[in-house]
Amino acid sequence: MLLIPAIDLKDGKCVRLRQGRMEDSTIFSDDPVAMAGRWVEAGARRLHVVDLNGAFAGQPVNAQVISQIAKAFPELPIQVGGGIRDEETVEAYLDAGVQFIIIGTKAVQEPHIINDLCLEYPGHIIVGLDAKDGRVAINGWSKLSKHNVIDLAHIFERDGVEAIVYTDIGRDGMMQGVNVEATVRLAQAITVPVIASGGISTLDDIQALCAVESEGIMGAIIGRALYDGAIDLAEAQRLAGTSGNP
Repeated sequence: MLLIPAIDLKDGKCVRLRQGRMEDSTIFSDDPVAMAGRWVEAGARRLHVVDLNGAFAGQPVNAQVISQIAKAFPELPIQVGGGIRDEETVEAYLDAGVQFIIIGTKAVQEPHIINDLCLEYPGHIIVGLDAKDGRVAINGWSKLSKHNVIDLAHIFERDGVEAIVYTDIGRDGMMQGVNVEATVRLAQAITVPVIASGGISTLDDIQALCAVESEGIMGAIIGRALYDGAIDLAEAQRLAGTSGNP
């Protein structure tokens, strides 16, 4: 299974939020490029980078920092989300060396854009579905939409997305454990690979996800647990093995 360290950017710094609340953030580093290097040295095979300011602003805010990370580690696949609302932004990130683009709010509000992007940039588009009690959240998790996670996932599956990042908002940043059941339900409902996110806090969580990897869960994003030291990335990767294609 692919284990993906998360780098969340707020005002150019590496932070972690609790349940997506910008006012409840912890700064872990003033140097996101150095933090990326730390995970690369620990054996990361992909990075998950989120422009938190961008997610709320609806346009990139930390794009320069993200470009610096991509330039510093050209061989490392990077997936980026947060504030990506148009094709120009997608193209700019891909030109900067980012490999995967995560579309969240725009995908929910205007689902047709995903079909267009998948046709234009095949193999590079991921949809991020962030949910609470089965309903998808938008605008940096500040609003709950009326859409059901699995219903939307079926649409994006037909469009040809590379993967779906599924985040349980209620668990994110709370160190309460991953919602394995909900993640498996989604993975079983579609053929597109699912990347689990939110609440991964111990090696037991990783082991639980590895046990259901065959259901269609290709990877797991790990955030606060890495920064707090609850999970050692190198040890976690030994546990997860080397399955999964970065």
